[in-house]
Amino acid sequence: VKKAEDVIGPEVEKLVADLANGAVLLLENVRFYKEEEKNDPEFAKKLASLADLFVNDAFGTAHRAHASTEGVTKFLKPSVAGFLLQKELDYLDGAVSNPKRPFAAIVGGSKVSSKIGVIESLLEKC
Repeated sequence: VKKAEDVIGPEVEKLVADLANGAVLLLENVRFYKEEEKNDPEFAKKLASLADLFVNDAFGTAHRAHASTEGVTKFLKPSVAGFLLQKELDYLDGAVSNPKRPFAAIVGGSKVSSKIGVIESLLEKC
């Protein structure tokens, strides 16, 4: 595994071009770049140009519309869920669509308005 000192640019492109089949290049942390959280399309396109496909296996960040999680999917095909993410989604789907009774729901977050639909859906299952 090699490590790049950046996430985009000519030096990173050269490191990618020089990779042997099966080799891995670890890029710098994308969260150091303001374009990441802004889901900047040009930044996402540059990130995507370094890869052949996209696998998201991070359930905890899958809800974020950032350049490295959502933006790159516009430029990389295939873009797929990894095994762990799929397992989490399957579990969540089962817990919400067919919960074992009795059940309790702890709904958190600062935006109550975004939780109303979830709460109403859960009420129908009581």
